[in-house]
Amino acid sequence: MSHASAAQIVRELLEGPVTRPALLRWRRRQFLAKAGTSLYFGVFDSFAAARERLPPSPEFNNEQLATEYVEVRTRQVFAYDYPVMWWLERAFRGGATSVLDIGGSVGVHYHAYRRYFEMPSNLTWHIIEVPAMVSIGCALAAARGVKSLSFTDDLNRTISSADADIWLSAGALHYLEDARPADLLKRCFKQPMHLLLNKLPLCAGEDFVTTQNIGEGCFAPMHVFNGDRLIREVEAQGYTLRDRWKVYERSLYVPGHPERSFPFFTGLYFAGLANETR
Repeated sequence: MSHASAAQIVRELLEGPVTRPALLRWRRRQFLAKAGTSLYFGVFDSFAAARERLPPSPEFNNEQLATEYVEVRTRQVFAYDYPVMWWLERAFRGGATSVLDIGGSVGVHYHAYRRYFEMPSNLTWHIIEVPAMVSIGCALAAARGVKSLSFTDDLNRTISSADADIWLSAGALHYLEDARPADLLKRCFKQPMHLLLNKLPLCAGEDFVTTQNIGEGCFAPMHVFNGDRLIREVEAQGYTLRDRWKVYERSLYVPGHPERSFPFFTGLYFAGLANETR
């Protein structure tokens, strides 16, 4: 028997009806502990229900969470970045000159990616983030002499007037309460030619909400989307799914709910009908 098979058997035993209550109490203590960063817990039908079970916290609106982004992620790319970089570079070569980056932190994608390929000289890269990240991102751009970046914390106003060629969101949409990709596209002023969604928690079953320990004593609800439904919704807005990749650096284990757990997150690239990039 392989190690993986043995571990699966042990997990199924622990998730069984006899041991499950004790397991959940233990897992919740782990989840709430300082060392519980990146752990998940619970299944809920809404953000409101999830927040009722969480300690009060600013969620992502915490300056301490920006340390890793500034010191590491603005200077380094990871395996899950390469598909995004591939499609971004092709979009730029096809004439795209503007990016709307939803949840782009302090500008991590712009700062890291520009080391690897040429970006348009007239590029505008607009980031929607929480106020703490906006403040740090603006200061970082000024310190590095970057003119292409701009920031806002107003999602609704920005989406309603958005006319960017490319929409990018990497590991962010599922933390927003009302931000299904297709719904955002319906609300925007002008639909983008390119839609890049990375590090999405997509499952085979029904949508649900869980919670995550995001570090520094902060916790946040997050959506888990049915993958087929999300893709159909975007395609119904006039897009074609051109690429899909697995993000093994992210996985979901929900204690007590093995049927809701999965071994990787997902990246997606959609092209609009008017997009002729090949």
